[in-house]
Amino acid sequence: MTADYHLHSSFSGDSQTNPEDAVRAGIERGLSLLCFTDHFDPDYPYPEVFMELDVPAYVSEIRKLQALYQEQIEIRLGAELGIQPHLGEFLRSWAGDCASGGYPFDFLIGSTHLVDRLDPYYPDYWEARTARDAVSRYLEATLENIRAFDGFDVYGHLDYVIRYAPRTEDRAFSYAAHAEQMDAILRLLIEKGKGIEINTGGWKAGLAETNPCRDVLRRYRELGGEIITMGSDAHTPEYIGYRFADAKEVLKACGFRYFTVFRERRPAFMRL
Repeated sequence: MTADYHLHSSFSGDSQTNPEDAVRAGIERGLSLLCFTDHFDPDYPYPEVFMELDVPAYVSEIRKLQALYQEQIEIRLGAELGIQPHLGEFLRSWAGDCASGGYPFDFLIGSTHLVDRLDPYYPDYWEARTARDAVSRYLEATLENIRAFDGFDVYGHLDYVIRYAPRTEDRAFSYAAHAEQMDAILRLLIEKGKGIEINTGGWKAGLAETNPCRDVLRRYRELGGEIITMGSDAHTPEYIGYRFADAKEVLKACGFRYFTVFRERRPAFMRL
């Protein structure tokens, strides 16, 4: 099985991809399973990008595609939640309302997209910080987020912040420089029974590594972490399943023998 558990469509404010085009791309690439994880980032402060999620319309579209393509590829329903510390109770209520309203998700990613109301995608996040301080504050915020809300299944792209560092030389995550913070994050996730992902969007962004990098993946495994999904973070069809064969080799080199898929929020382990 090859499964992409992180991809976006036009239901995300930063993508214009028709969901059916994404499905067709997955079929063309020989994938067994796609899990749409469109963005839900409540209280997102950049008005030019709408990061809310129209759940009824989204679920209706995914269910239609599930029926239409059931003989060719399995399609599951997910979302990527942009967590901020003050949103813990809101996100718990939202997830509960979705389930009670007949919109049960198969899979939820938790992600840090905002730090102190700033998105590292934009230059303003970096203007008042050194690169090291910018990464350190991002990791600190991630730990705060996990403590505030743990109703997700895996945490997304743990070193995402480095994708957008202004200087090329800063676009590599140093586990050694941030070991204490990263270990605290990994230990808390493992304690809570949560996983992480290997996100090939790092390669797509021109990085030498996935997000997170090999050192973090290896450390997660050393600490006893087993739940790991594979995701392209594709916002356009051509990147669906991007370099998954390479990603599997990275996981094997880091000590993994299985990757994870989710159905109805329950993990299943697939041999690499």
